[in-house]
Amino acid sequence: MVMLKPQDIIILLKLAIQPVPYEWSYSQLAYELHMSSSEIHKGVRRAAHARLFDPNRRRPIRKALEEFLIHGVKYAYAAEIGPMTRGMPTAHSAPVLMKHLAVSDGDVYVWPHPEGVSRGMALSPLFKTVPYMAARDDRLYQALAALDAIRLGRARDVALAESILLQLVRGDGPQ
Repeated sequence: MVMLKPQDIIILLKLAIQPVPYEWSYSQLAYELHMSSSEIHKGVRRAAHARLFDPNRRRPIRKALEEFLIHGVKYAYAAEIGPMTRGMPTAHSAPVLMKHLAVSDGDVYVWPHPEGVSRGMALSPLFKTVPYMAARDDRLYQALAALDAIRLGRARDVALAESILLQLVRGDGPQ
C-alpha cells in the first residue's frame, strides 16, 4: 500500500502555487524544498498514486488537491502543539493571516527554528525543513501557514485560511 507522507503535500503545494506553465526538475525542487531528489521523486510518485498529481502534465490535479488540503490534511496530519519556543510564526500568527485577525501576544504559534524571531507555542511543521523553505519562498510560506491554521482547526481562523490557501493554489492569492 502506498501512503502519502507529509512532505508530499509540500511538494504538491510548491508546484500548485507556481504560475502555469512552470518547468521544474527534481533537483531544482529538492534544492528549493531542502529535500533530496529521491524524496521529491518518491513524493511525486505517491501523489500520482493518490490521484493528486498528473504525471503527464507534471502538475497537481488542482480540484483534488484543493479538496484534500481543505478537508483531509487536518485529519491525516493533525497539528501537534509543543512547549513555548523560538521560531517562525505560523497559522494565525503568520503575517498573511495576522493582518486580518486580532491576535494577542500569548496566542502565537511558531515552527521551532533556532534563528526564529518570535516566541510562541511550538507547532509541528509538516516536514522538518519547513522553516528553511518558507524563509526562502514567501508564497510557499503563506500557503503553509494557512494550511497550519486549517490543521489547528480554530473556527474563527479556518474560513480565512481556506480562502487564502485556495487563492494561492488557484493563482490569485496574496503576494
